[in-house]
Amino acid sequence: MRVMPNDLDAYWMPFTANRQFKQAPRMLVSAKGMYYRSDDDRPILDGTSGLWCVNAGHGRLEIAEAVKAQLARLDYAPSFQMGHPIAFEAAAKLRQILPEELSHVFFANSGSESVDSALKIALAYHQLRGEGRRTRLIGRERGYHGVGFGGISVGGLASNRRQFALLPNVDHLPHTHDLERNAFSRGLPAWGGHLADDLERLVALHDPSTIAAVIVEPMAGSAGVLLPPKGYLERLRAICSKYGILLIFDEVITGFGRLGGHAFAAEKFGVKPDMITMAKGLTNGTIPMGAVATSDDIYRTFMDQKDNPAAIELAHGYTYSGHPVACAAAIATIDAYQREKLFERAETMAPAFEKAAHGLRDAPHVIDIRNMGLVTGIELAPRSGQPGARAYETFVHCFENGTLIRVTGDIIALSPPLIISESQIDDLFGAVRAALNTVA
Repeated sequence: MRVMPNDLDAYWMPFTANRQFKQAPRMLVSAKGMYYRSDDDRPILDGTSGLWCVNAGHGRLEIAEAVKAQLARLDYAPSFQMGHPIAFEAAAKLRQILPEELSHVFFANSGSESVDSALKIALAYHQLRGEGRRTRLIGRERGYHGVGFGGISVGGLASNRRQFALLPNVDHLPHTHDLERNAFSRGLPAWGGHLADDLERLVALHDPSTIAAVIVEPMAGSAGVLLPPKGYLERLRAICSKYGILLIFDEVITGFGRLGGHAFAAEKFGVKPDMITMAKGLTNGTIPMGAVATSDDIYRTFMDQKDNPAAIELAHGYTYSGHPVACAAAIATIDAYQREKLFERAETMAPAFEKAAHGLRDAPHVIDIRNMGLVTGIELAPRSGQPGARAYETFVHCFENGTLIRVTGDIIALSPPLIISESQIDDLFGAVRAALNTVA
């Protein structure tokens, strides 16, 4: 029996062509393991971990039970000048899987909030150190850092910026995507590490004493799976250290095992940022939650203020920072990652995933494939005069035939739950090939 709401008008959907969608809705009504269930009772293979977030797979009973128990015990408690035990427990649990140098956690409710929190922490940090002129923030073209005013300002996706006024004192590094030199790279592309040196140009242009922080995604996910060239992140780290600029890694997408072998891309690439922002996989998508992990140096700069020990060190936070139910979900999620060794599993499954991804090289319209761990971007030649149309039609064909993929422009982005099997990998890429064979 088809399940469909009677009224679709009240809900203003995010990042959606509402008028188009409501003419032919695509509804998901339940989920378990690797599969959603559609409103017309079809299994839908999840090729995107929901929205980059359900890394441990759907319908985890241990997470649901933890949430249920916490709701019964303590549904809400304020975090302003008050505390509750599970927030401290969640921060300590998260610290177990963070890079060793990042030992303190500030909770938010989304990736967007995490990014804006990190940017504010960076500005306040320099002010406390007597470097209040450091107010400039550096992002990167084609970067995505959420939808807060800070995030869209340092972000580099024109479509997300054009409707809004942006923050001043922001500049951008060039993006690293180069089809001509790096098409069909497996892992990190060879060309482009030198593009990090453009930060030297921005430093010379603006003066290093005015720059607070550089924020980048180790792998740009929303722009279409753009992996960093070899040596690029290391070079950014070196330049930031040289001039006293904080380096922030936005790991909202790459965090929690997506690239395989480690919880975070910072460890995967062996580069130490000063802060990491995260969300999505933190609770396996079950309860909204985000976080900023900071270095001890940043934390101690706030805590070692001498003027007034009763003063609030950072005038920032949210009503739901460290929400007890979200904390319960986070602890249960991290337990699942550790118990089932899902980060290591992603590394083990990566070769089969890479082989299947690059097996599409001869499929119609494909002009590039790039991958690492359990994520791949499949770039299609745009249809003349209709950018994005070919990928969107591929998305619709896949859904109608039982597979959920994600598209951005003319790029297909696949990022399945880390529990995916080899046969499901074959099914996922088989569905994409079947769609590409159909789409004009």
